[in-house]
Amino acid sequence: MGKETTKVKVIFTTSKPGISTWPYINYDYQKRANEIMETLRENSENIEFSESLISSREDVENILREKNEYDGYLVSMIGGMWTEVAEKIAKIGRPVVLADDLYAGSGGFLRTFSLAKREKLPLVGIASSNFQDTIDAVKLFSVIKKMKESKILVIRNSEVDKITSEIKETFGTEVIRMNSQELNSYYEKTNIKEAEKWKDKWIKEALEVVEPTEDEILKSARLYLALKKIMEEKKIDAVTIDCLGLYYSDKLIAYPCLSFFQLNNEGSTGVCEADLDSTITQLMIRYLAERPGYVSDPVIDTASNQIIYAHCVATNRVYGTNGLANSYLIRSHSEDRKGACIQSLMPLGKIVTSIKVNIMEKALSIHQGKTVANINEDKACRTKLAAELNARKILNNYHFEKFSWHRVTFYGDWREKVINLAHLLGLEVFEEDK
Repeated sequence: MGKETTKVKVIFTTSKPGISTWPYINYDYQKRANEIMETLRENSENIEFSESLISSREDVENILREKNEYDGYLVSMIGGMWTEVAEKIAKIGRPVVLADDLYAGSGGFLRTFSLAKREKLPLVGIASSNFQDTIDAVKLFSVIKKMKESKILVIRNSEVDKITSEIKETFGTEVIRMNSQELNSYYEKTNIKEAEKWKDKWIKEALEVVEPTEDEILKSARLYLALKKIMEEKKIDAVTIDCLGLYYSDKLIAYPCLSFFQLNNEGSTGVCEADLDSTITQLMIRYLAERPGYVSDPVIDTASNQIIYAHCVATNRVYGTNGLANSYLIRSHSEDRKGACIQSLMPLGKIVTSIKVNIMEKALSIHQGKTVANINEDKACRTKLAAELNARKILNNYHFEKFSWHRVTFYGDWREKVINLAHLLGLEVFEEDK
């Protein structure tokens, strides 16, 4: 992934001297703009800002001619009644953060924000006395830029043309496909001694190895090295594999569960079942939160008011590469009792945010809960993280036909930032717990 600077245009709405309007006549707009720019630059890494103070239609036209030069726009309503300025920028077709400088541009802000919601424009409105809220929203432009610079590898033996074109259109992310034969050729070239080191590391750090043999774990290590080689050669940021289909048809030498475990722990992205919706979700929030996601098949229990996130692929570094690691066991894959996977015992008493993007319908689902248990149950997938929430509401709002079964869970309260990001990307939001 590239590391180009995110370019943001900051536009300040103003009035000409002698006009009686908010905040007051002959207000020093330049001074206020300088204060805001200083705060933005002090708190935004890898973002290049340029600014303009606008008080006429001609000024707006000049800005519109530059629209392809910027990754996003911040329209700061520091005064005047220039709603026309803000509304034209809102319709520019680029991501926009609209911020009210309280008691200065509030009327124009409310009018423009109402327009944006009505017309479903890619705009986020910030009306807050805490300037950090504006900074957080502006940083979302960097997430969008990183998505545009990213590559996803999907390993499956059938084409994925339609969804890849939709991914490119909405996120700018390139998707390339590889078949199982190509993957296996990389596997055969792996260094056995290097694979032995990874096998030994995983076994040493596990609480217990329950079912798999060392030979099975070695296969997983070789697959991990094969994927790392491919990702380095092709500059891949995320990988997803049709693991069940390929393994069940004897076209995959090992399950990729341990490979994805390691990739996610390292700050990369590995997602099971060639699920591009979940891959886009996990990659997007990785850039936002710098944390890995946990893809799962949720089970709803209204009696305990819980949702149990169950899967055989899991991280044990839920707070990112530099965060504390939690304990794990190495198990067989649950459905067929073959191969090797992870049973992760994740932190309890923590807020988690579960998300899923539907690429084809440009939609995003989200709900939150508090982790309460690591369920030890032999049925279904190995890792089972239980979270307390309004289970009945989740059940009634579960759009299986739109978002399928998988959800991607992240530790932390990411609701507001994720919803804002979704709006900037033009995604319709479904809050499953509301």
